[in-house]
Amino acid sequence: MGKPKNKLVLADMGTLAVEWVLKNLTFTVFLGFLAIIYIANAHFAEKNIREIQVLQRDLKDLRWYYKSLLSENMYNSKQSVVADKVAQDGLRPTDTDSYILSSE
Repeated sequence: MGKPKNKLVLADMGTLAVEWVLKNLTFTVFLGFLAIIYIANAHFAEKNIREIQVLQRDLKDLRWYYKSLLSENMYNSKQSVVADKVAQDGLRPTDTDSYILSSE
């Protein structure tokens, strides 16, 4: 069996540990500061990722809205659709070709 440990030796080890911690207190505080910075950076990055995902979703919706407006505009600018809309006002397309008057 092992030898019984002396209480004086255990007390000595406790004071050595306290002295070591106090001696390296500035380094311990520095490590704590780095840990806080690391955690804050992780939270900031997660917040930015969530914001980017929301913006990507909004951009996707806006693209679909733009494409639907573009196709609606292309449909409404067809000659047959325009002719139907202006027929209600009493206008009709001409049967003759248009020409440009020259300034000569």
